[in-house]
Amino acid sequence: MATVPKSTVRLPMSRKIGGTWGPPRVLSEQTHSKNEPGRFGVYGGRYVPETLMAALDELEREYLKAKQDPKFRKRLDELLRTYAGRPTPLFFARRLTEKLGGPKIYLKREDLLHTGAHKINNCLGQALLVERMGKHRVIAETGAGQHGVATATVCALMGFECVVYMGTEDMRRQELNVFRMRLLGAEVRGVDSGSRTLKDAINEAMRDWVTNVRTTHYLLGSVLGAHPYPTMVRDFHRVIGREARAQVLKAEGKLPTAVIACVGGGSNAIGAFYEFIKDKRVKLVGVEAGGRGESLGDHAARFRGGKPGVLQGTYSYVLQDAGGQIALTHSVSAGLDYPSIGPEHAGLRDAGRAEYVPASDKEALEATILLARTEGIIPALESAHAVAEVIKRAPKMKKSDVVIVNISGRGDKDIGILRENLDIE
Repeated sequence: MATVPKSTVRLPMSRKIGGTWGPPRVLSEQTHSKNEPGRFGVYGGRYVPETLMAALDELEREYLKAKQDPKFRKRLDELLRTYAGRPTPLFFARRLTEKLGGPKIYLKREDLLHTGAHKINNCLGQALLVERMGKHRVIAETGAGQHGVATATVCALMGFECVVYMGTEDMRRQELNVFRMRLLGAEVRGVDSGSRTLKDAINEAMRDWVTNVRTTHYLLGSVLGAHPYPTMVRDFHRVIGREARAQVLKAEGKLPTAVIACVGGGSNAIGAFYEFIKDKRVKLVGVEAGGRGESLGDHAARFRGGKPGVLQGTYSYVLQDAGGQIALTHSVSAGLDYPSIGPEHAGLRDAGRAEYVPASDKEALEATILLARTEGIIPALESAHAVAEVIKRAPKMKKSDVVIVNISGRGDKDIGILRENLDIE
């Protein structure tokens, strides 16, 4: 059984700062050992109210057991193959490559999975853990709606009660996904506090979990939150990188020059990156939401305007003002406007192993059009940020280079936003 890090800070829920549980704070590197479970360098940890400690301990125990259980792995692999649709193809984007005139560009097609995004990988894994723990009620948060849809989907598959929290602004932007969740039998609870987006949905989900912790599992959708979530969610998404690595070696006989993925919380990106971390010649590039400008509140680029702090259970980079209040964020994409980032990404960035750059709303919208018209693929606006980065990099790269871009989701859900922002005849 893994032990809880001695440095764990158990913040009472009454300490509500800036509308978010747990104040941003600067922690000394001497407050813990870097080898503690759930740490990525100085980042990560478990900063939650006492009420949730037993649930996190139980989840960690069951996850560690499941990892060693061949029956669990076999069942998850079978569901990923026969239900979700894995493996997803690695598609050579010939016309986009010719258009940009640089490296060979391959697209990892997570958009072809059941429910339309990578989120189903993690949801199936956690659903099997819920079954092992004997719980029957699942709650989740969602921003762009894809995690909510995937959660509602697996709950319908497994016969669980499902409640999804979603900010009312995101509900407005993602009406199609709200309907999909309800069609699948989930209760969608709108959150009208704060910025009415993902951060606020997580707050409400955590409140629910504290109240119903004995019967309820919180199916967190990204590599965020308290240990073991960042590690567990990453491991359920490692299949992306495992497949991509084998596929590119088969197609090109060599590893890629770069792997590029969008980063909100960072689940699709860490899934794509992880199998390449030890390959030092492979550049790992995470693309954040550059929004509409560089001022605080106009973007969600945590490494451009954030600083280390604690938010919603973990220590990572957080967008915050001079007084430590959580900053408002903006992105044309509902899935990238979270004010913090997964702690493993923070560790990779500080170690110099991964690079994180912003792409603006305008660049993401232009990338959507270009990919649609060169390859017949309409990406999710989140994924379009990664496409925008390869558009910028390609002219500076060699024709012998190979780039993998993770298309984490499809753009069906964003048609309303695209219609609002694009003048297309």
